[in-house]
Amino acid sequence: MKHASIKSARLARLTKMLSDRREHSTLEIMERAKIAAVSACISELRCLGAEIACSKRHDGPNGEPRWYYRMTKGPRKNG
Repeated sequence: MKHASIKSARLARLTKMLSDRREHSTLEIMERAKIAAVSACISELRCLGAEIACSKRHDGPNGEPRWYYRMTKGPRKNG
């Protein structure tokens, strides 16, 4: 997979947001980090060495599924 550099503004915003090591929903990431293709950006960070867990919960208003991401290890600085 081709991926952007860690110097990419969108990956930098996502890394900063996930650096608190807490879970964040796809919608929260879209709104706070201003990223549309969350799963693609997560994949790019993984290519740069980040370890990001993903979980699916049915906790939407009517039991709809929601995806949550939690970074346990950040990307390489020289990615």
